[in-house]
Amino acid sequence: MSKVVRIATPLSDEDVCGLRAGDKVLINGYIYTGRDAAHKRLVELLHKKEPLPFDIKGQVIYYVGPAPAKPGQVMNSAGPTTSLRMDPYSPLLIEAGLKGMIGKGERTKPVVDAMIKYKAVYFAATGGAAVLIAKSIVESELVAYPELGAEAIYRLKVVDFPAIVAQDCYGGNAYQEGTRKYKR
Repeated sequence: MSKVVRIATPLSDEDVCGLRAGDKVLINGYIYTGRDAAHKRLVELLHKKEPLPFDIKGQVIYYVGPAPAKPGQVMNSAGPTTSLRMDPYSPLLIEAGLKGMIGKGERTKPVVDAMIKYKAVYFAATGGAAVLIAKSIVESELVAYPELGAEAIYRLKVVDFPAIVAQDCYGGNAYQEGTRKYKR
């Protein structure tokens, strides 16, 4: 049975281990944005043993290219992008301490294996609800790579950011479990 859980970043191993595929979560605190161009740069820094532009330990990265804010807004819309594009980079970031990722679509076996080994979790945000999701973002600050435009890394302060645990650190997969459940 799924439950609703309020969590706060940064995440600990204990936080991650308390979540199961299918749980509904409300995320509070700070999360970072990042898509494939930023992920590529982060992994290049790790390979060179250079510091990242933010401390990745315990953090959550949201795979989003936020739309520029209109006057009076923190963010116009902030819908998830397909996570598969980050999969070549995610295992190394998880090994470096990343605890959570937010996107849409299933993850590949190397990402799932890293999530199990290093205790990380993958959250799904609802595609098509970009404007609604943006309402949970109360602050936005550019952190790195402004030349990437919408793919730059931002630090977002979120209040009750809605997501679902899509894949947990035990190998649980809400996508597969949901398909089995409703296949009958």
